[in-house]
Amino acid sequence: MTSAPTTLARTATVRRVSPEDAARMRALRLEMLADAPLAFLETVAEAAARPHADYAARIAAVSTGPGTAQFVADPGGRFVGHAGGTVAPGEPGLTVIYAVYLTPTWRGSGLLADLVEEVAAWSRACGRPELMLEVVVGNDRAYRAYQRLGFVDTGVRVPHPKIPTLRELQMRRPA
Repeated sequence: MTSAPTTLARTATVRRVSPEDAARMRALRLEMLADAPLAFLETVAEAAARPHADYAARIAAVSTGPGTAQFVADPGGRFVGHAGGTVAPGEPGLTVIYAVYLTPTWRGSGLLADLVEEVAAWSRACGRPELMLEVVVGNDRAYRAYQRLGFVDTGVRVPHPKIPTLRELQMRRPA
């Protein structure tokens, strides 16, 4: 079910995480939360307090199988990007993309498309032909980036899971 890694001109490889990636994934997770706190479902403090063994177990769990997968952009040192996918409860043909992030210096490099395409390839291999993601209303940069990747605003708005005063919009596209 794993597709071949994609290598970028800037020498980052997009691939599914492996159990050995736990420490680098933890470092990226802390960066993600510090840089874009509204986009993710935990705080930096919560993530920093989690023991390494918890990260290791999570990464091992998402490194194989059809239920949930995480993909990273690896230039050979610190990870510079991430995107996850998981089966949608109640919609067996749908993969929900989650925790999409690019280190600021890699934004605009085409790496977002490569991360999303790896999730899409995995989704198709698992028999799920559609992708969905949610974006905080007002995050126009992310909204436009996902539009460029073929996602369409469905018109569905849902409450932000952590901040009730915010709304998220749903976007979908074929995998």
